[in-house]
Amino acid sequence: MPAAEPFAQLSTLSGGILLEAAAMGLGFVALLFLGSALLPGRRIAGVDAAGKQRVYKFNGLVLFLTVVIAAGLVQAVGWFSLSVLHTHFVALFIVANGFAFALAGWLFFQGARARKPSSTSWRDFFMGVDAAPTWLGQDLKLFSYCPSLIGLALLNASFAAAQYETSGGLTLGMVLYQVFTFLYVLNYFQFEHGMIHTWDIVSERFGWNLVWGDYVLVPFFYCLPGWWLVYAPESLSPAASAAIVLLFVFGFWLFRGSNQQKHDFKRDPDIMIWGRRAQTLDGRLLISGFWGIGRHLNYTGEICIYFAFALTTGLASLGPYLLPAWLTGLLWHRSRRDERRCRAKYGELWERYKQRARFSMLPFIH
Repeated sequence: MPAAEPFAQLSTLSGGILLEAAAMGLGFVALLFLGSALLPGRRIAGVDAAGKQRVYKFNGLVLFLTVVIAAGLVQAVGWFSLSVLHTHFVALFIVANGFAFALAGWLFFQGARARKPSSTSWRDFFMGVDAAPTWLGQDLKLFSYCPSLIGLALLNASFAAAQYETSGGLTLGMVLYQVFTFLYVLNYFQFEHGMIHTWDIVSERFGWNLVWGDYVLVPFFYCLPGWWLVYAPESLSPAASAAIVLLFVFGFWLFRGSNQQKHDFKRDPDIMIWGRRAQTLDGRLLISGFWGIGRHLNYTGEICIYFAFALTTGLASLGPYLLPAWLTGLLWHRSRRDERRCRAKYGELWERYKQRARFSMLPFIH
């Protein structure tokens, strides 16, 4: 049974397996760091939390495609099987946790050294001291999205490799899952430059909270449906598959479309949206396109995407649905946090915006 496999891996866990996992995990992060430093990329000017201009380097797409091609080649010629990531999943999870705590500790002490000792607390270990820590010229917060999402993509690919090596083929659910997750990660790196306008990059401090999310939560929890599919029998009919594809396409259109509209507006307030010049409130808040309908429809689109991931497993178990259920709660909470922050930033203008974009995450319902 898929649910029992992590316990089986725990029962065979040994020092040798942990050392292998440590070599794979740390080597992976080190190679990505080197690649991020050496590969060419776009340089885009942005603003940090203090309002100062800074230049960000974006080469995640080149890095991701390089890893995909390399992994595909070594898999094809038989030098290395990605299924090893599946069989070492629990050991890699343990190593990733150790790395996350070590990195968060290093960030805390580096940040504390730059401050007066009395101005830091253990809360800063979890929430972070610095919003933009760097090492060897690399923005560590921005870089950490690379091992996070590329690691997720490789773990997902390992599930397909494991299923193929076990059964000699791939189920339709696994094929759909692989296509959906690959497109999701690819799309992130295609539009990673839009991150310079997000609160995560501009203002949020980089501590254990974000570090653990990047190096543990995203790669090891967001792949839960893929893990479940490895030994799952085929359970999707053509009609169900078509419906799941439509849900994914709709969610992708809503998620990417709303984020792209916001990014384009911040870059050029005179852009055209849905065939008309962008409308605003006092030139500050966009009320065209998706942003004239709902205030957090990008979150709604993302929830649809993750439900599509889980639906590829069928309805035999609730296990894979822990992912979209958890993300629904997380994004709902985040929408509430966004509302408070925007109310504090825009004041009366935000209340006017809420009258214009009356719905939060569910158009015509809530």
